[in-house]
Parts: sequence; C-alpha cells; structure tokens
Amino acid sequence: MRIFKASLMAAAVGAMSITGSTVTAQTKPAPTVPVEAWSLRDMMSTVQVSPDGKHLLVLKLEGAETEYVMEIYETANLSKPLRRLNADPSEIISARWVSDNYIFGTAWQVRRKSVKRPEQDVRNYVTYAYNLDTNKFTQVSDNFNIVNNLPNDPDEVLVASGNPVGDGLGVDPFAAFRPTSYYRFNLRTGSRKLVLKGSEKYRNAGFDNDGNPRFTSGLDASTNELVYYYRAVGDGSWKEYGERYDLDDHENLYRVLGGVYGFAGVSEEDPTKGYVIDNRGEDKAGLYEFDFTTGQIGEKIYSNPDADVMGIQTHSMSWAGNDKLVAAIYPGEKYERHWFDMEEKQLFENLEREIPYSHQISIGSRSRDGETMIVTNRGPQDPGSYWLVQGEKMAKLGSRNPLVKQAELSEVEYIRYPARDGKTIPAYVTKPKGEGPFPLVVLPHGGPHVNEVIAYDEWGQLLANAGYMVLQPQYRISVGWGKEHFDAGYGEHGLKMQDDKDDGALYLVEQGLVDPDRIAMFGWSYGGYAALVATSREDNIYQCAIAGAAVADPEKVYLNRRGSNTPKALDDWGKRRGTIGINPIKEVAKANIPLLMVHGDVDARVMYFNFKDYKKAMEQAGKSAQYLTLEGADHFSRTLMYNHQEAFYTKMLDFLANDCGPDGL
Repeated sequence: MRIFKASLMAAAVGAMSITGSTVTAQTKPAPTVPVEAWSLRDMMSTVQVSPDGKHLLVLKLEGAETEYVMEIYETANLSKPLRRLNADPSEIISARWVSDNYIFGTAWQVRRKSVKRPEQDVRNYVTYAYNLDTNKFTQVSDNFNIVNNLPNDPDEVLVASGNPVGDGLGVDPFAAFRPTSYYRFNLRTGSRKLVLKGSEKYRNAGFDNDGNPRFTSGLDASTNELVYYYRAVGDGSWKEYGERYDLDDHENLYRVLGGVYGFAGVSEEDPTKGYVIDNRGEDKAGLYEFDFTTGQIGEKIYSNPDADVMGIQTHSMSWAGNDKLVAAIYPGEKYERHWFDMEEKQLFENLEREIPYSHQISIGSRSRDGETMIVTNRGPQDPGSYWLVQGEKMAKLGSRNPLVKQAELSEVEYIRYPARDGKTIPAYVTKPKGEGPFPLVVLPHGGPHVNEVIAYDEWGQLLANAGYMVLQPQYRISVGWGKEHFDAGYGEHGLKMQDDKDDGALYLVEQGLVDPDRIAMFGWSYGGYAALVATSREDNIYQCAIAGAAVADPEKVYLNRRGSNTPKALDDWGKRRGTIGINPIKEVAKANIPLLMVHGDVDARVMYFNFKDYKKAMEQAGKSAQYLTLEGADHFSRTLMYNHQEAFYTKMLDFLANDCGPDGL
C-alpha cells in the first residue's frame, strides 16, 4: 500500500463524465459572480468509493431546477455510468456505501402544504437500501440515520430514528432530551429489529462496531439530574458513573446544549477502553480515556488552551478494520487536528499540498486495500471539490458549485477582538477584493449555541463578491470556545450577546478596514433575531438590517415549545430568550433603520407566525419595511431550492445597494 511518499501526480484517472452540470449562468457585463451561480443547490453532493474499490457512487444534479440522481461507475471506466437511478416521485437526498454491493440512504417527498406545530415537516421520508448485484431497492417508510456500518455483519447496519433535517442554522433546545431508538436494519429485506429503545432515562447511546451499546446519558426525572451510564461488552444493563449534574442549575447547561461533552468512541486496540470528552472542572473540554471495566475516567489524552475538543478522528482505513484513534478535533481557523498518528498526518499534509486552495481536507471514503480514496476539500476559495486518488495519481471529479471560479472567491481571516467588558471574541472576516475602508455586513450565525469556523460560507462569499466585508462573530454563548464563553451568554439575548456583534464592527472601524457610515447586519434564525434587535438599538451603528427566518417573538416561541417536565435551568434558558432578554416584536416602536424580512412559509423550526406577527406589529406602529415570503421553503439551507435562493439573493443585494441607509450600502 502506497502512502504518498512522493508528491501525488495530478493525472487523469479516466475519461471523466461526472464533473457534472448543464447549468449555464446568464451572460452580463458585471465583475461579480451572477446570482444564478450562487443560487444553485450543491450540484454534486456525494462522491464515494466502494469498500472493494471497484465502484464509485455519485449523487448529483444536472440542472438548476432538477432533482438529484444517483449514478454508479466502475472505477476502471469513468466514461459512462454503470447505473443511473432516481426515486421518482421522491428525491434521493443521501447515499453511502455500507458494503461492497449495498448503498444506504434517504429520500424525501413534499406531501403537505403547511406546518401546524414546531418540527412538523412538510416532507415524508423513506429509508432505502440498494443492492448493486440485483439492481433492486428495499425500503421502509421512515427516516433513519446510520449509526454504524457494522463491518462484521455484511447484511445489516445500525440505524437510529432521527430528526429529518438540520444544518446548524437553528437549534432545537429540546432535541437533547428527545429519546432516540436504535435498530438493526436488514439491507436485503428492509426489515428492522429494535436494539435499544430511547427513554427519558436513557435518551441516546454510543455503540461499538459490533452494535453493542456502550454509553448513554439521560435525565433522572426524580431529581432533574443529568446522569452518565456505561456498559462493558456482554453487560445486559447500564451502570452509572461519574458525577451527577443538577439541571435546575444553569451552570450545567453547557453539558446539555453545547453538544461537546460525552462519549467519543471505543478504543480499536482494547475494547475495554474508550474515549470521553469532558472538562473535568476546567474551562475547556479535553479528550480523556475511559475504562469500561471500572467505570472510571482515566488520564487526559489531549486538551487545547483556546478551544474545546469537539470530537475525534479515526483512521481512514476503517474498511480494513482499522478504527484507531488518529486525531483530536478542536475549532480554530478551521477544525484543527491534534495528531496522534504520524502516518495519517503525513497523508493529510501531502493531500493539502497537492489540492489547490486546500483548507478542510477529509477522506470521505477509502477502499480496504488503501489504494483508492475519495478526498474532499472545502474552504473559503473552494465551494467543495471531490478528488479521486488511485495509488499516486489524483484527478478532480467535480465541485459542489462548478459555476463559481475559485479565483473569484475571497480570503477569510480568523481574528480575536475585545468586547466592551473585556471578553475576547473569536471571529472570521471575509475580505472583498480591492482596498478599504469597505462597507461591512455583520453576519451572526444561527443557533445561537453552535460552533462556527472558517469554511466555505456561501452568504459571506456572495456579499464579499458584491464588495462588502463580512464579519462573523463567535459571540458569547457560541460553543466550542469553553464553558465560560457559553455561560457568559446566559440571559443576554439582545443584550451583551448583541454588544459583542457591535463591538466587532467597531473594532474593524478602528483598524481602518470599515467605513463607519456603511454598516449593516444580516442573519438567519437566531441571526435574524439579532438583526431585528439591531433595528431598534439606540445610537445605532447600522444603516439597515436583513432578518431571515427570524425569531421575531421569542416569548411566543417559548410558550409554544415549553414542556411540562422541562428541567428548570433549560426552561429558564428558553424563557430568558424573550421574556428577560429583548423581544423584538415589543420593540417595533423603536425601529430606526430600514429592514428587509425574509421567511419561508413552511418553516418548522422558526414558524411563519414570527414573520406575519412582526409585519402586523410594524404596520400598526406605522413603521415601513420590506418583506419577502419564500413559498414552500423550510428553515434549513438544504430545503432552500434554486428558486428560493435566486429570489432571496436578488432581493438582498438590491436592498443593500439601494435601500440601506440614505444612499445604499
């Protein structure tokens, strides 16, 4: 097996026909990327090589308004597909190899015209298995996510019932307490067998490669305490370990809402050992060893002084039975790796050297002999590219967006700036071409308790291409930067969390990079909430705001979502977002800058009443604004079709250029 001891040779590996798009952009004499290009869904969303290295799986679009098709190629002949499949009237939205001849995935179909309650999807989902040998599908009418390929069982995979859609734009605070059930899914028959039923006490679990449940956590309803449990191989019941954490105390909320702490995996070398991520009384979470025979957390394997460890990376040779721990993952400029395996480190460094504009490199799939792999790259100047590596030859197969030229994309810089109370805020700045000072768009992420690093951000790149600098602040309550950074946002919606965003803009003004009279805010979900808060601030630094899928009435959202048995700290957290923090719908009389609101009318995360109620309140207050409804659009980016994005981007750019402040931004 060659591990790229020399430089990879960029060479054609065959006649490529899967670079794939018949979409053409409108020709116009403008120096920017056209809206039509930005509006595309991912033209190529999945490329994988089969475990035996003989076949290639591709999920792609062939036009701006077409649906995904699945193609299968022989790696020895990429000139034409061996199979070409769709799921009409449904659309295949995910696919992955789970054995040499089976592909597992999900399809969806819009079946309803409206949503009546939070998290109600307008789509129905089907989970399928496709047999390459027989050219037949088996399916079950439900949505399941792969938990483990079960490499020692060629006929079954471990799956979990899950939320249909989610991509970080908005976070359901009660998802952490929603029980998950686990099944063995038979690839041949489409039948499923229950392995573990989630409950309030044991809400979800981590498994080993043989499908044995090894780790879980849940709520002790009698005390409202978060409890961790474990099992050794062969155990038939859970054993409690470690401390209990009182969820009536908001000091423990990061354990639930941060998505950082918990089970990380089982040791490949010794099944009695595992890995957990915890802070063990420190501010930043680290990676620790766990002993399944004693239930004790052992020595710290790695921690970073500036950020939480958020996950682990295992060996790229998983199909060969190598699931060795090779790296710990933590946020920085990107998702950084602390390497434990120098051979894997060298492999990734070689790939980074050979792939143009390399940033976040990953090996999406690799044959069990190690000779064939699909490598992906995604970063500020790469919307997402797929590379086929065979031996020491490498060829680009395609891009998520082939219409965006990499040279037209902007660089992004990681900075840390001081907030007015002395707190240090990480942030990312997308730099437009040319010389400043620039007009600025502050782009806070949704969530708000999510993690964000430098990646390919379509909105940031679209705005930079139009001449705007873009600031993406990791304001307090953003996760991955330690418990104290998260806790500092408690009860500060619209208050100190909002100050952090303003302070970032003023910092760039002080650096001479931004024109102080040309600043706007645009956000989606919680970011949309922040944009509405920005419209009513005194001594406003913004010339306008764009609020997408905004939580416009967080008090009403809280009342619609609250549960009768919700732990006090979590209930208070939800309540403080609108009844103690700023509630935008009650601030409309103070609105003092132009506003554009955008919302999908079947949004299941931030329901459409937020848009309608806020619009009505503005009209009753005698305030003018611009409004855009995206018909048939849900909350999440993958549900925004070409027509939604074209309408939204066209309106946003026009609003910024012509209606933002006295003379436009």
